[in-house]
Amino acid sequence: MGMEGIELRESRSLSPRDMILHKLEDLDDDGKPKRTGTMWTASAHIITAVIGSGVLSLAWAMSQLGWVAGPVTLVLFSIITFFTSSLLTDCYRTSDPISGKRNYTYNDAVKSILGGTQVWMCGLCQYVNLCGVAIGYTITASISAAAISKSNCYHRKGHKADCNVSDSFYMIGFGIIQFFLSQLPNFHDLWWLSIVAAVMSFAYSGIAVGLSFARVISGNTGKTSLTGQEVGVDITSAQKIWETFQALGDIAFAYSYSIILIEIQDTLKSPPAENKVMKKASFIGVSTTTIFYILSGCLGYAAFGNHSPGNILTGFGFYEPYWLVDLANFCIIVHLVGAYQVFAQPVFAAVEKWIIKRNPNMKILNKELTMIHVKSFKFNVNMFRLIWRSIFVALATLLAILMPFFNDILGFLGAASFWPLTVYFPTEMYIVQKNIEKFSGRWILFKTLSFLCFFVSLAAACGSIEGVIDALHHYTPFQTKS
Repeated sequence: MGMEGIELRESRSLSPRDMILHKLEDLDDDGKPKRTGTMWTASAHIITAVIGSGVLSLAWAMSQLGWVAGPVTLVLFSIITFFTSSLLTDCYRTSDPISGKRNYTYNDAVKSILGGTQVWMCGLCQYVNLCGVAIGYTITASISAAAISKSNCYHRKGHKADCNVSDSFYMIGFGIIQFFLSQLPNFHDLWWLSIVAAVMSFAYSGIAVGLSFARVISGNTGKTSLTGQEVGVDITSAQKIWETFQALGDIAFAYSYSIILIEIQDTLKSPPAENKVMKKASFIGVSTTTIFYILSGCLGYAAFGNHSPGNILTGFGFYEPYWLVDLANFCIIVHLVGAYQVFAQPVFAAVEKWIIKRNPNMKILNKELTMIHVKSFKFNVNMFRLIWRSIFVALATLLAILMPFFNDILGFLGAASFWPLTVYFPTEMYIVQKNIEKFSGRWILFKTLSFLCFFVSLAAACGSIEGVIDALHHYTPFQTKS
């Protein structure tokens, strides 16, 4: 009552004209509440999305590619990702990157610039991939949680003890956490979660790099080579081909954030122009993560050699100091709690927008119930949001339990999203937006880049599918042990 009385007295002291002006000052040019995002919050969102579970598989990817192709592939993917992301930032606004009509989602940008069947194709690729990431992160978080239990068990009983535990219990626990966090209304409310998650990603990446470096210094390392695992010694020629393709998919997944770039850009305040701020944020995010990736991949490969585990913090290349391994895995879990929401919120927003557009007068869609209202903090719950988002989390958790194949899932997700969402749509939209003439030098450059990346994605998808099929032959649902 006290706060309401203060607000009432303030409103009475303002003239109608002042009240209108006051309200307009709190709105952006599209009539929505003022955006407050900055280069640093955007960088945090990017780092949260990019430095994810993919970093932990890079030592394994390096063991497939070797000292020559491995680092070169990491650098090439980072350059391509930054280049195409820079093109995509200019597509946030249609016709003019500074004053044009805003596109609130990736799919909105494709619809306003390309149109036609491209919209359907983009929506399918984007939202299937976003849902896949939610499943992949549930798997990864549960593996890290199980690794903490196993690490403590090995410390107490010895490294040869039977310390296997079921991942399913931890997947359900992760799902329960996401059930509550999924009730956050939108992306704009996630800035604090992204900053926490970004700090956690630096923490566990740093620990993995430090432990790998310590192992290299100690001299207890595995055998490495210029070309990675050797045919006839480590694996067969067929396995070498498939696993090389899968390694490409893992690296592609490690750089996948273009699918949510437009949504991140939509949180930025202006001026300065959103595209300029987003380019700076992309440079900070991609360059920072590339340094971590090269350190993690190269030092992990140097430490474990051609038999590097699929996940260097949960594959038990490191047993001691057990408390540091536990801390790293705890940081992974906290990071993935935030990263899950960064990728899931665009899915939530798209479905809710679609439903409201077709049923604007349905009460369950518009009625908000205030659950918490303390001073300046207010938290509302919408019944439709509660029901539909809970169903999404439950299905993602169930699917994670049914197919917990870490490297194969990462590789497939990376392959499925890299070409269409990171390369094809950004280049096609830029060509249309800038009216680039057919068969000109720039047009040929964009088309060649797209063509080459298509074959990389296709090869990576084939390798990952083969890996999933192979894993299915050795797996019984609900009985998998970590």
